[in-house]
Amino acid sequence: MNGFFSTKPARIFALIVTFTFGIAVRLYDITDLPLEFHSTRQLLSLLKARGMYYETRTDVPSEERAFAIQQWNLRASVEPEFFERIVAWTYQFTGEQIWVARAYSSAFWIIGGIFFYLLARRLTSEDGAIAATAVYLLLPYAIIASRSFQPDPLMTMLIIMFLWAVWEWSSALTAKHAKSAKENKESLSGLRALRGSKSSWVFAILAGLFGGLAIFIKFPAAFFVIGGGLGAVLRHRSMKEALKDPQLYVMALLGILPGAGYLIYGIFVQDFLGQQFGGRFIPSLFLSPLYYVGWLNMLNLVIGGFTLMLALLGLFFFEDKKQRLLLGLWIGYALFGFTFNFHIHTHDYYSLPLIPIVALSIAPLADFLFTKLAQLAITNLLRLSAFCLLLFGIIASTWNVRNTLNAADYRPQAEMWAEIGAITDGYNLAGLTQDYGARLAYWGWQNSSSWPTSGDLRYAEERGGRQDLEEQFDAIASKKDLFIVTDFDDFERQSALQEKLSAYPIFAEGDGYIIYSLMK
Repeated sequence: MNGFFSTKPARIFALIVTFTFGIAVRLYDITDLPLEFHSTRQLLSLLKARGMYYETRTDVPSEERAFAIQQWNLRASVEPEFFERIVAWTYQFTGEQIWVARAYSSAFWIIGGIFFYLLARRLTSEDGAIAATAVYLLLPYAIIASRSFQPDPLMTMLIIMFLWAVWEWSSALTAKHAKSAKENKESLSGLRALRGSKSSWVFAILAGLFGGLAIFIKFPAAFFVIGGGLGAVLRHRSMKEALKDPQLYVMALLGILPGAGYLIYGIFVQDFLGQQFGGRFIPSLFLSPLYYVGWLNMLNLVIGGFTLMLALLGLFFFEDKKQRLLLGLWIGYALFGFTFNFHIHTHDYYSLPLIPIVALSIAPLADFLFTKLAQLAITNLLRLSAFCLLLFGIIASTWNVRNTLNAADYRPQAEMWAEIGAITDGYNLAGLTQDYGARLAYWGWQNSSSWPTSGDLRYAEERGGRQDLEEQFDAIASKKDLFIVTDFDDFERQSALQEKLSAYPIFAEGDGYIIYSLMK
């Protein structure tokens, strides 16, 4: 082997270093409050998990138990509450600890990294796979996002496991047909074909299960499962030939059933999903330059412009038949972005599944560079120097993420919200607070009606709806006792609300909050 990591010990050591840094940086400051990354979405899952946990407890005050269960049932459900169930079950052993969800999400991403490496080495080489795995594990955004309590890290892990299984299935079929064609006159060919058939069936079932679970966890996974699946199916045959394969139908059936079952249950049985899909597709956005600029900004935040350029260039380095898998994934992502056009240009984590696609796309380019580096590093000293430079890059990147995580300590927030909860106990509340009142609900144990943020007001205008301030205030706050303001940045952007509240006396104020009395 002529690569940079040409020996098995060198490859093992490189993988150990990569995975060790990937695990260590995700465990750093794991007990801090989950407010550094899309806190609204994470608190949604935290409130649900706590409600599930408290439902099983009889040793807590009945008021707290009732409130926790109410918050769980009150919160909107789009995806199945699978991850929340796992966390709630774990609380039985650890108590209600926020780090539990972080640990699970990190584990999902690391497990995905193992299957990612197995797939990448099949598509390129050991060198390319090691480099691509390092990108997947250590990209700064990937580190932060993969610690979050939301279904996306689990979905991404399952997508990767599907891609590995479907590629192995395709490879098993290719090997079986090649052997059958070559050995069709030998007595051993029947036995070998049988073994190949069994192997392809195993991978077909695994691919169906992994793909189906990914779609079940979060429906957007379908774009990547279908795109990657078609790329693997069309690797060595036409679609007409593929449609004659019974394994393809088994795989598709296993992929469809879990998500379809949840849709039927959520729409026709329990009727909680019907209205959750509205507002994710806004046709007028296709005519707005801000949509495309926003999408590009999300890509720059998640991937980085330079890394994205390398990934797109890397597509040219793939063999034609292997390139089809990557093209299917990139097309799937594009169709996903056009379908969920509002969220793709406003929610960066919607591009999280693009990270393994980008990392895979970089793999052959990295293999090419490592091959050239191996040719230049002809002595042990030069090879050691090159390895030290690569190690320095990993250390510098993870240290920068560590500094980002260390820059803010959110633990005092729990005390502030508990203080607000104690002050407002017994009153009917409305407010302009972070995360639509979720922080007050989680740490303050109080429910409140949320005043829309300036972003919500712009979103309503994009969808053609606009409401007068007096009408909004009458609908949200007029029958409440107190109005809480903690999101002062957004409060500054809503001058009309400031003017409205200035007519009311201040009930209480402290470090980080003002509470207005609406009582007459």
